[in-house]
Amino acid sequence: MKSGTSRRAERAALSRTRRGRRVRAAGATVGALAALGVALAPSAAAYDAQSKQWYLEPMQAEHMWKTSTGKGVKVAVIDTGVNADTPSLKGQVLAAEVPASVAYGATRDYDGHGTTMAELIAGTGADGGLKGLAPGAKIVPYRVLLEGLNGTEAKKTPEPWQAIRAAADTDAKIISMSIGGVPDPKEEDAIDYAASKGKLLVAAAGNAGAGDGQIDFPAAFRYVIGVSSMNASGEVSKFSSHGGYVDLTAPGEGIPGWCDARFRSYCDDTNGTSPATAIASASAALIWSAHPDWTVNQVTRSLIDTAGRSWAKEDPSTYLGYGAVRPKNVLASPHYDPGPANVDPLAKEDAGGKGGNLLAESAARTAPAASAPASTPSPPPHPATASGGQTAAAGASARASGGGSGLWIGLGAAVAVVVVGGGALALLRARRAR
Repeated sequence: MKSGTSRRAERAALSRTRRGRRVRAAGATVGALAALGVALAPSAAAYDAQSKQWYLEPMQAEHMWKTSTGKGVKVAVIDTGVNADTPSLKGQVLAAEVPASVAYGATRDYDGHGTTMAELIAGTGADGGLKGLAPGAKIVPYRVLLEGLNGTEAKKTPEPWQAIRAAADTDAKIISMSIGGVPDPKEEDAIDYAASKGKLLVAAAGNAGAGDGQIDFPAAFRYVIGVSSMNASGEVSKFSSHGGYVDLTAPGEGIPGWCDARFRSYCDDTNGTSPATAIASASAALIWSAHPDWTVNQVTRSLIDTAGRSWAKEDPSTYLGYGAVRPKNVLASPHYDPGPANVDPLAKEDAGGKGGNLLAESAARTAPAASAPASTPSPPPHPATASGGQTAAAGASARASGGGSGLWIGLGAAVAVVVVGGGALALLRARRAR
């Protein structure tokens, strides 16, 4: 087990290596956001996106929707904005609920990325559009400054930390962030503030799997569920970042998405940890809708407890964390015990073994008001938490124990993790130093 000093030193080193990079959407390469590779599809009117959403069947979406559609749950989507006029999102976007301080351009998506994420969460599937995993949920859109936005528009668009703070003071239960970049003290403080308000925070791990593998922020901040990507064969995506801040994995390859901000057509292959994050957020919305009295800790615990894995829950994977999201397991288990309402299931590892009551700990801090102007000095960053995981090899895979495509996410399925590197085959060990 590493000491708190060692953890802080490792976190500081990680920060130094990433300093100087601009915030970018974690679901993609620069300028293209989520799309690592795309194939043009016909116009949206003639397109059947739902038939290409391969994960809906193995996740038993139709069966889940008989129990929960996400109704009553609002999801704040912090991204490039959300086009509320796509067929799949008509009536699904609550633009009027965006706080005025960060409302600029909320429904003017400058890339198409944010709209895709919103549809993956709560799209109705109308006119051949994307069908969200939680079609009964509602989207609260936030447009934030990411790469690809310049000039006057960039100056008027809020920073991610401002949107996170603002969303924390609304009644949105989930804050979905398919974005990532370098550590920012203001963003970290905003994350802590949102956690103190009982929000479930979900963020993309990043797409550096073929490079250094480092996980993006805010996924690497404490209290945030970091999500990696897997494909239809149950293999962890080669591009997916890995390390000690991956908590869950979800489908992230071969998923339809808007090609660009013109919204004329979908592209068949949107690949990245961005769509995986949206699907994980939708999974949480399904559970919270079915159990509206649960706290964020209980919803998080249910996602962890029922995730698909073949390893011990106490020994999470560097690539897949606690495993593949399987909300069906929660919805189908009327006697499932979500555990204590006031204990954060990730606190022990995220706080270097401290554990305890997230809300009580957060309430002990004096959090700046969400309406504070951007020029208000931010408190210093909080002490570093868990260290990153072991170095992973590009091309790691997570295969269903049954060997069949899609079994990794079905009821009772488990995911086996292997690392292939230098011709050797070895089981992955813990994702966080303990």
